[in-house]
Amino acid sequence: MQGVFTGFATIGVVIAVGALLAHLRILDMTAQRVLSQVSFFVGSPALMVMTLGRADVQDVLSANLVATTVAVVVPLAAYAVCARFVWHRRLGDATIGGLSAAYVNAGNLGIPVASYVLGDASYVAPTLLLQLIVLQPIALALLDTDALGRSPSFAQLVTRPFRNPLTVGSLLGVLLSVTGWTLPEFVGNPLELLGNLAVPAMLVAYGIALRLGPGLGTAGSVSELATTSLLKLVVQPVVAYAVAHFALGVDGHALLAVVVTSSLPTAQNIFVHATRYDRATVLARDTILITTMGSVPVILVVAALLG
Repeated sequence: MQGVFTGFATIGVVIAVGALLAHLRILDMTAQRVLSQVSFFVGSPALMVMTLGRADVQDVLSANLVATTVAVVVPLAAYAVCARFVWHRRLGDATIGGLSAAYVNAGNLGIPVASYVLGDASYVAPTLLLQLIVLQPIALALLDTDALGRSPSFAQLVTRPFRNPLTVGSLLGVLLSVTGWTLPEFVGNPLELLGNLAVPAMLVAYGIALRLGPGLGTAGSVSELATTSLLKLVVQPVVAYAVAHFALGVDGHALLAVVVTSSLPTAQNIFVHATRYDRATVLARDTILITTMGSVPVILVVAALLG
C-alpha cells in the first residue's frame, strides 16, 4: 500500500507548490496558461515519444486491453447521453466532460501504483497506449472540430489529429516501439529532458488554478460534477471487473491489475486540454480533485478485496 500513498503524496506536494506560488503572488493565471501551453506543445509530446518508445506494444493484445476498453466506453457513453439530453453541452465541453469521466491518470500516478502495488509497471501499458493512441487523438480531433466553429471537411477531420503535437509524439513513440529503433543520444537526451518537464508543469499549473480559480463546484452544474466523479470512481472499475472476470475469465493478480488501473483518478492532462481549448475547465479541475482524493480509498478497497 505504500506505493499508493507515495504516488498520491508526490502529486499532492507538487500541486501544493503551484498553489503556494499563486498564493504568494509569484505566479498568476497568466503563468498558469503559459505552463499549460508549454506542457501541451513541448513537454507532453516529448514524454509520449520516450514513454511509448520503451513500451512493449504486444501488451496491448491482451484481455487487459479488452476490459480496459469497455470500462472506458461505458462511462464515456453514459456521460455523452447526459451531456446531450440533460445538460445540453456543446461538443467541446462534452468532450472534456467525457474525458474527465473516463481518462485515467496512467502516467505519473499509474506507473508508480503499478510498480509498487502490482509489482510491475508494465500492467499500466495497455491503458496508457489505449488512451494515447486511440482515445486522446479522437478527443483532440473533436476539440479541434469544435474550435473551428464549423463542420470541417473530410480531409481536415482525418488529418487534423495528426497535426496535433500530442498525437504526433504518441505515434512516433509507437513507431519506435514497433521497429525497435533507438534514438541517438543527441536526440534522445534532449527529448528526455523536455519530457521530464511535462508532469511538473501541468501539476504546478493545476495548483495555480486551484488557488486562483473559482471554488469547488462554483461554476457549472453540481450534478454534472457528481456524475463525472461517480462514473470515474465507481462505474469504470466495476465495469472493468465485470468484463475481465465474468466475460473474459481473468482472475488473480491479472484481475487486480485491470481493476486497479481502472480505479486511477482522472488524469491531470485533461485539465491541460481543457485550458488549451478553453472548454469545461472548472469541470475538469474539480473532477480531477475529487477523483484524486477519492481514488485512494477506492484502490485500497480493491487491493484488499482482490489482492
